[in-house]
Amino acid sequence: MKLRGTLGGLNLLLEPGDTPESVAHALASRAEMLTTSVTLEIQGDTHPGALEAALDAVRAAGGTPGRVRAPRVTVAAPGLPLPELETAPEPQTPPDTQTVILPHSIRAGFRGEYGGSVVVLGDVNPGAELIAAGDVIVTGALRGVVHAGYGGREDAIVWARPIASAQLRIGDAVARAPEGSSNMRRMEGSERTERAYLQEGRIVIDVQR
Repeated sequence: MKLRGTLGGLNLLLEPGDTPESVAHALASRAEMLTTSVTLEIQGDTHPGALEAALDAVRAAGGTPGRVRAPRVTVAAPGLPLPELETAPEPQTPPDTQTVILPHSIRAGFRGEYGGSVVVLGDVNPGAELIAAGDVIVTGALRGVVHAGYGGREDAIVWARPIASAQLRIGDAVARAPEGSSNMRRMEGSERTERAYLQEGRIVIDVQR
């Protein structure tokens, strides 16, 4: 992980060797630096939990993620210009198990299956479906159907802002929205970060903010 100041704020580079623990530990002592606009850069096959830890640290410090820059693609926050595209080193993990980054919101009718983890730089809208053997990280709202840990992986997580899905699966467990409600969480005025994981075979959703 690397931090460097820019005219517009701060750049935080996440590298393939970073873990959620190492990122959280490194940023805990630099919280005063994160109170500005922070650009998150993802280099190579970055652990999705490292992205989650970085986003949590920035928001906890009172900062704002300006944009998330992924390998070969750049997604700008509203009102910000797109910088030049960058080429990251080729990932070292097999293609079927590497983290896949989708640089846009997912529309209804989309169905994606992934052998590793998947990171969505946007929303997952109702009528969309994501199936991943690893984690599912959504930087916007999750309203579609998601299955993380497909194949029985019990340590997989789902992370979104917020989780508002009609159905959520992790490993072999299933959670559904209450009858008569289309969402697992109400959306009015909510941009809270939520994390879903398995605890004693049941899906638990924690509010991170």
